[in-house]
Amino acid sequence: MPLNCAVESSQAYVPTVDNPWELSKITHLYRRTTFGASIEKINSKLLIQPKVLVEQLVNEALALPLTKEPVWAKWQLSDYSSVESERNAQITSQILEWTRQWTFDMKNNGLRDRMSWFWHNHFVTKNSKYICPSWMYEYHKLLQKYALGNFKEFVRDMGKSSAMLVFLDGVQNTRFQPNENYARELYELFTLGVDNGYTQADIVDTARALSGWNGLDVNNLCGNVTFVPSFWDPGNKTIFGKTGKYGYDEVVDLLFAERPVQISEHITRKIYKNFVNPDVSETMIKAFAKIFRDNNFELAPLMKAILSSEHFFDKNTISTIIPGHIEYFMTFLNEMGYPHDDQIITLLAYSGMDYDQQIFNPTDVSGWPGNRSWITSSSLPYRIDGIRNLIGYFYSISGNNLDQLRLLAKSLTTDEGNVVEVTKSIVNYFLPKGLQNPSDYNDATVVFKADVPENYFTSGQWNLDWEYAPLQVYLLIVYVSNLPEFQLR
Repeated sequence: MPLNCAVESSQAYVPTVDNPWELSKITHLYRRTTFGASIEKINSKLLIQPKVLVEQLVNEALALPLTKEPVWAKWQLSDYSSVESERNAQITSQILEWTRQWTFDMKNNGLRDRMSWFWHNHFVTKNSKYICPSWMYEYHKLLQKYALGNFKEFVRDMGKSSAMLVFLDGVQNTRFQPNENYARELYELFTLGVDNGYTQADIVDTARALSGWNGLDVNNLCGNVTFVPSFWDPGNKTIFGKTGKYGYDEVVDLLFAERPVQISEHITRKIYKNFVNPDVSETMIKAFAKIFRDNNFELAPLMKAILSSEHFFDKNTISTIIPGHIEYFMTFLNEMGYPHDDQIITLLAYSGMDYDQQIFNPTDVSGWPGNRSWITSSSLPYRIDGIRNLIGYFYSISGNNLDQLRLLAKSLTTDEGNVVEVTKSIVNYFLPKGLQNPSDYNDATVVFKADVPENYFTSGQWNLDWEYAPLQVYLLIVYVSNLPEFQLR
C-alpha cells in the first residue's frame, strides 16, 4: 500500500545546508503550479526565498485580467445564421476557437489557468450536452474569475450558470416536478464529498429550494437561463436539521454555515491530491483545511500555505503525480524552452481526445479520474511517441537544426566537457528525483555517448560544442522519456 512519507509540517519551508533551495525544488513548484517553466526562468528564481516566490506566483495569478471575451460571448440562437448547416458551422468554429484560446492561456498564464483547469475537473460540465458557445464561455469565465477567489461565492455563481443548470438538469427542477440531480452533486461532488454530512432527505428538500431556475426560451436557445419565481417552491424545507423557506442563496449560506469542516476538508483533499500527492496525509488535510476555514474559504491563502510548506517541498512529494495528457505535453514544451507555435498548441488541445482528455468535455460529472488512470496500454505509447514527435517538429521548422537542445544542455551544467556530469544534469532536469542506482546513470551515459569514440571523452576533446552534441542530447531525452519515472511530475 502506498504511503506518504513527506514530513507532516505546514510551516513554511526555509532552506538549510542539509535541505537547500535548488533546481529540483523550483522545477517541482513550477510543474505543480503552472505547466512547467524554462530552465532560464527556473535558474532566475534561485535567489528568491521559497515563500516569497509562492507569494509572487499567487499574487500574479490574482492580478491577471480575465481573457478578453470573444465577439460571440453573448450570442443567442437569433444571432446565428438561419441556415442550419451554416449555423452548425458557426457554433463548431466558436467552440474550437475558445478551446484553442484556453490552451494558449494554460501555456502562458501560470497558476491562474492551472487552477482554472483544476476547477474544470471539479465543477464539471460537458459542452457536448448543451452545445452553446456563449454558455461555454460564461462557464469558463467563472473558472478563471474564481480560480483563486472565494470558494463559497464560486459555488453560488457556478450553480446559477446556464451551462451547469442545463448539464445537471437544474433547468428541469420546478416546484411541480423536482429534479434532484444538481442538489445531489452539490453535496456529493462539489462541496461535501460522498455520504459526508447529508442525507437523502436533505437532498430532496435542497432540490425544492433550488427550484425555479427554468427561464429558458426554447425558441431562442443560448439565452441565459433565468429565475422564474412561479416555478420556485416557497414552502418550508428542512436541511441539515434547520427549517425555513429556503431559496437558492439561502441553501448556499446554510451549507457553509452548517458544514464548514466537511467542505474545507473535502476541497482541501481534492486540491492536495492534484497539487501535492495522490496519497493523502490526513494530518496535513486537517491542518490546511483549518487555514481554509480561518480565511473564510478564500482559496489564495490556502494555496499559499500549501505551496510554501515544508510538506510540499519535501523530497517525498516530488515526482508523485502522473499528469493528464495536455499537462504532460505542455510541461515538456515549456521546459524545453521551445517558442510559441500556434499549430502545436492547437494540436495539444485536441490530440488527447482519443485518450480520454477533451477540453470542455471531461469523462462525466465526476471528472477525469486522474493520476494512474492516464496510463494505459494505448495511452503510454501515445505519450512516449509524442515527446519524440514534438522534438522532431521543432527540428523541422528550425531548418533541421537541434541547437535548442545544445543550449538546453549548456544551461543545465557548469562542466560542459564532463560527459558523466552532463548526462546526470540532463537526466535530473527531466527526472527531479533522479535515477535509483549508479548503474542507471551509467546506462544513460552510454546512451548519451552514442557513437562518439571513447578517446574523445578521455582526452578532453569532447564538450557540448561538439558538432554532434545536439544529436546526443536528443538521444538521451528520448531514452529518458521511455523510462517510467518520466511519466511522473
